[in-house]
Amino acid sequence: MSRHHRLWALPFALSLLLGLVAIATAQSAAADTEICAQYGSTTIAGGRYVVANNRWGTSETQCISVNDRGFRVTRADGQSSTSGAPKSYPSVYAGCHYGNCSSSDVIGPNGVQVSDPRFATIQTSVSMTYPSSGTYDAAYDIWFHKSRPSATTQQNDGAELMIWLNRAGPIQPIGSRVATVNLAGSTWDVWFGNTGWNVVSYVRTSATGSLSFAVKTFFDDMVARGYGSTSWYLTSVQAGFEPWIGGTGLAVTDFSVTAGSQPTQQPTSQPTQQPTQQPTTNPSGTCSATYRLTGSWAGGFQADVTVKAGSRALNGWVVRGTLPSGVSLSNVWNGRSTTSGTSLVVANEAYNGSLGAGASTSFGFVGTGSAPSSLALSCG
Repeated sequence: MSRHHRLWALPFALSLLLGLVAIATAQSAAADTEICAQYGSTTIAGGRYVVANNRWGTSETQCISVNDRGFRVTRADGQSSTSGAPKSYPSVYAGCHYGNCSSSDVIGPNGVQVSDPRFATIQTSVSMTYPSSGTYDAAYDIWFHKSRPSATTQQNDGAELMIWLNRAGPIQPIGSRVATVNLAGSTWDVWFGNTGWNVVSYVRTSATGSLSFAVKTFFDDMVARGYGSTSWYLTSVQAGFEPWIGGTGLAVTDFSVTAGSQPTQQPTSQPTQQPTQQPTTNPSGTCSATYRLTGSWAGGFQADVTVKAGSRALNGWVVRGTLPSGVSLSNVWNGRSTTSGTSLVVANEAYNGSLGAGASTSFGFVGTGSAPSSLALSCG
């Protein structure tokens, strides 16, 4: 199986966790594959990710249809009390969990120590779709172990970092709400509890169907609150759903976990927009910039821009474009903005300006106004 869930302070869950020792053999999903086995799993994207059914909290049937980019819940029988544990956590992940490992070149069987410079470069993104009914949360589950793990490591003992993109129905995270913060261009309620390991949940105050962020962004906030340690090891990055009632139609349509080059400086939170700061880059070579809308809501949106070097290496880049009338930027991360009015100008940070030939990086931003579906950009 891919995952033992947190205890939810329920005795039956503890006995379930101790009793679940069989791990379904993973097989690659070349075409759509249906999985109904309780802990059935398969690999996608050439083995880089594992998709797991993980019906841990109910004896009722659950099935998922898996393709090479994610999965969709096609059957979700039964229901659980909304004051207790969910029925399951169907998910896609990179890394290892309970001996079920992907072939990810980002998170290996021994994890990535938070103090390792590689950790600061780990980025993840997900796109999801939701049904019109049901009670569920849509969330990342990112696991940390206190000591160096192995592929056979069972329950992680450090922390479970949850990032909720959406929730439907009268449900809430474990513990109690302790703060509200602005991270990764959005506002989040922070919840903390402990069920034998720390459970830290960031619940987005406005729902979204997609998200891109650096894992370090949220973990740094955890550490600042005393809920984590830089000596711990990241073991897996998972994205999926916790259904209590229903769940058919929940889907991950795209998922990635990547790592870039080592940063020369490591900001502890996403930088806010600084209109008066001028870029200090010395661009060389050519590059391209591609806009992607990752989420929208009434009066605002979130997007990212991929910057890719051409046939020559880059030593700094600047992306320019024109925003539609009525659209403005309210926050930018992984880039330094001198955007003014409708003129968009974003330059690299010190840690992502040097790109080898064909290599890429990205920056993100939150905008106000009507979300543009496309944006013409130049890069140099």
